[in-house]
Amino acid sequence: MKETRYFYVPDAANEDELPTDEAIHALRVLRLKGGDEMMLMDGKGTFYRAEVTVASTKKCMYAIKETIPQQRKWHGHIHLAIAPTKMMERMEWLAEKTTEIGFDEITFLNTKFSERKTMRTARLDKIIVSAVKQSRKAWKPIINDQTTFKDFISTPFKGRKFICHCYEEIEKNDLFNELSKPVASPDDANVTIMIGPEGDFSIDEVKEAMSKGYESTTLGTSRLRTETAGLYAVIMAQLTRRIQ
Repeated sequence: MKETRYFYVPDAANEDELPTDEAIHALRVLRLKGGDEMMLMDGKGTFYRAEVTVASTKKCMYAIKETIPQQRKWHGHIHLAIAPTKMMERMEWLAEKTTEIGFDEITFLNTKFSERKTMRTARLDKIIVSAVKQSRKAWKPIINDQTTFKDFISTPFKGRKFICHCYEEIEKNDLFNELSKPVASPDDANVTIMIGPEGDFSIDEVKEAMSKGYESTTLGTSRLRTETAGLYAVIMAQLTRRIQ
């Protein structure tokens, strides 16, 4: 049985042609022909069973045969805010793996000890799209441009907010234990988790975040690399919010 191929088409319901990158992959790599079936995903919660109607050199047109709304796989909105590493490959790995596991949004932070002060998100977005297709996720995670620490903590978010750090002199609770607590309302299931750079947040940043309602937390006794800490935090949120 031929494997069904998935393609990301943001406005699939109102279009009849694959975007250029997807069309090239469909025609040159997968060699789809007229009459072949494929699945389209709009990244907003709906899959579409479609049939190829035109397969030319650079154009792949389709007709939708069935609209298939998807159900959420976890409760709430999982938002990871992280200071990017100097090596982009590590952030690319993080984007891919967190998308496969399942989360909703990522924001990159410019902190006092950040190794990277600017981010280009175009390539990361392509990596996320690829991971969405590979893992069959109905919702594409939001990827935000890099923002300053102060601007981020001043932005209102629904649900609980956590800042993870390693300072012994500041009291902190275990993140997984906090995420495992029962939620009283749908908004309470939303979670924002901040992860610092390799040198951690500054102690003043931790205190400032706490003054803005962020809860002081730890990821455990191990010292983790930034991308490992980010992945670990998303896994914790996913395990405590997934719908069985």
